[in-house]
Amino acid sequence: MAIQAATPKGTPRGATIGGQYIPPSHTDRSIGSTIAGIAFEHPSRTRWFIAFGISFLMTGWLVIALVWLFYWGVGVWGNNIPVGWALDIVSYDWWMGNACGALMVSALLLLLRQYWRGALNRAAETTAVLCAAAAGVYPIIHLGRPWFFYWNLPYPNNLLLWPQFRSPLVWDAFDIISFLIVAVLFWYVGMLPDLATLRDRASRRIQKQMYGIAALGWRGSAMHWARWLQAYRILAILGVLQAVCVQVGASVMYAGTVEPGWHDTLLPFLFIVTAALSGLGMVAVLVSVIRYLYPVETLITRAHLDILGRLILAVGLLATYCYAADFFFTALGGDVYERAGMMRRFTGTYAWSWWLIVIAALLPIHLLWFRGIRRSAFMLFVIGFLMMAGVWGDHFMTLVTPQHHDFLPSSQAFYTTSFWAVTTFLGTVGLFSMLVLLVIRYVPIASIVESRLLARQQQETTQHA
Repeated sequence: MAIQAATPKGTPRGATIGGQYIPPSHTDRSIGSTIAGIAFEHPSRTRWFIAFGISFLMTGWLVIALVWLFYWGVGVWGNNIPVGWALDIVSYDWWMGNACGALMVSALLLLLRQYWRGALNRAAETTAVLCAAAAGVYPIIHLGRPWFFYWNLPYPNNLLLWPQFRSPLVWDAFDIISFLIVAVLFWYVGMLPDLATLRDRASRRIQKQMYGIAALGWRGSAMHWARWLQAYRILAILGVLQAVCVQVGASVMYAGTVEPGWHDTLLPFLFIVTAALSGLGMVAVLVSVIRYLYPVETLITRAHLDILGRLILAVGLLATYCYAADFFFTALGGDVYERAGMMRRFTGTYAWSWWLIVIAALLPIHLLWFRGIRRSAFMLFVIGFLMMAGVWGDHFMTLVTPQHHDFLPSSQAFYTTSFWAVTTFLGTVGLFSMLVLLVIRYVPIASIVESRLLARQQQETTQHA
């Protein structure tokens, strides 16, 4: 399948940042062969099976942890009064932040017509969908009575029993369902032309049938291209709005309280920025893993890594500004409770979570000022992993520190996590990793359409130069 006269109008042309994104030797056919060959021939089988085996074992432990949880109740996590929201909600918010950040970045790059994103968008959109799937484990299991999860949904019923719409649990259910719908549609619609390419290149009957069903009858006509591009951009707009609404909704829920550390109008913007930071960090990790597992260095090039590093640096600096503003606003605001809460972040029992943010998320990003660091897949993997760990510390600090010490000394209590809470979170990491490995095994790991467009733009730029 070729993209003939259906090149979208308004496609940007010009020089790239950091050099050629795709080597000049690549043609439409070679790009399709490289990406389709990974789905059909499955190179690096040994590495893939080792990684899949580890992820499968971690997912198996998640099942054991959930059975234990359902038998004994949520008390096995160490949650108490007043720290009712602990590692379960920390993990849920962290997964949803990664999903929102990855989807928002991919959708914004599409709306801004940055077609170099073709090497990174599949990783970003896959991250968004599967992080939301991992987050979806928590809204049900932390209910205490998970078999009544449908009480959170406004389903028609004869007894006129409706959910409590002021409950955060209801909005968690709305968030995860609506986000999953938009993220899956954005991911799937973007893959339609690539699935048709795999259908046309498949040699086995079963592969041709499966990819043919998934391609929904795509034939590459001008009408198909026009409707596909329109639908893709509409879903991108919805994706940005959905990601912003999810993060703002959660942060406003905290900011609407009077708890020291939560009652802050900076929280909505900070949640969006940290979501973008952790989402970019996970995309950097996934892209580095894909480059390690598969021979795609000519499609996911060092120029792509370079601009991904620039994005991470820009968002990291914005996050640093937000944390600095939070400190100065609290220090100069005159509220003794807010200042005491800030000091507990720095020196209290949970001070490790604040210093994890500084050491893992805010300091390593400055390595990205150097071009050699930005163009190194290994260094991006390390920095991305550290950023995700730092943002996880931010969610822990934001949730646990204000809860354990509020206005009344009589209601203060420390929270200590448990083996089962930690391993449940590690089990969701295994679930995410297993699903990622399955996705990159059977679907195009980079956009064939946008990679071809980018190669043509570079060739035209070279000819006119």
